[in-house]
Amino acid sequence: MNVRKILELILYCLVTFLVCFFLVDWLLPSASPVMTKTSGTVKKQAFTYVAIGDSLTQGVGDTTNQGGFVPLLAQSLTNETDFEVKAINYGESGNTSAQILSRMQEKKEIGKDLKQARLMTLTVGGNDLRKAVLEDTSNLDLDRFDKPAKRYVKNLKQIIDLARKDNPDLPIYVVGIYNPLYLNFPDLTDLQTVVDQWNQRTEQTLAAYKDVYFVPVNDLLYKGIDGKSGVTEWEQGKETVTNDALYDEDSFHPNNTGYEIMKEAVLERIHATKKNWSER
Repeated sequence: MNVRKILELILYCLVTFLVCFFLVDWLLPSASPVMTKTSGTVKKQAFTYVAIGDSLTQGVGDTTNQGGFVPLLAQSLTNETDFEVKAINYGESGNTSAQILSRMQEKKEIGKDLKQARLMTLTVGGNDLRKAVLEDTSNLDLDRFDKPAKRYVKNLKQIIDLARKDNPDLPIYVVGIYNPLYLNFPDLTDLQTVVDQWNQRTEQTLAAYKDVYFVPVNDLLYKGIDGKSGVTEWEQGKETVTNDALYDEDSFHPNNTGYEIMKEAVLERIHATKKNWSER
């Protein structure tokens, strides 16, 4: 076989191969790649969380000045759910239940935000009880607190009803009060009884509502972190006890750790009732 014949044979084979290749590629559907790269992360669904209340909502005692448990809760929900949680904080230090209710009635922006909210927290009652105690610190007779408690319960109901005026199924988590004086005045057992009964009234009131939940925090805070009765110190022969869950400057409001404890308590209750807010 001469060179010319060999070249013609090679050219013939090459052409035949190319024709077969393109014919098969045209006839057979192309398969989708098994693994593909996404162009980015899936965007989370927007979620509005409204926090209303007193100094505990405002975050007094939080040295980061971020707003206490509220931003911690929003961040945890963002990290642990499919939602991008935006927190709107309407906390104001010193507010009683009557003052919180008044703000909700007067400030239209609160109503607008509540209308869009998918979750709400409320801290209320501590200043009502504080006001009642200060009226006569020498008399902690339980009967004396009946009238202030009835006013408080009436306001609490109105707060809940107003919050749900344009959002009737809004889940609401109400944080209970705690006794910040326990470690310094453990002999004031009547005060602890008053706090316990105040929380019981709150819980009983909320039981009449659907998807309104009570979050107890007294047992988590009143004895310090992990219930260890705080930190005992001796200075010049004098014993002092510090509640290490409370802010050093006033020994009344939670400190950063205290707010983390509050956040965990609220978050636990939210997770336990997730089906009532995540599918709205």
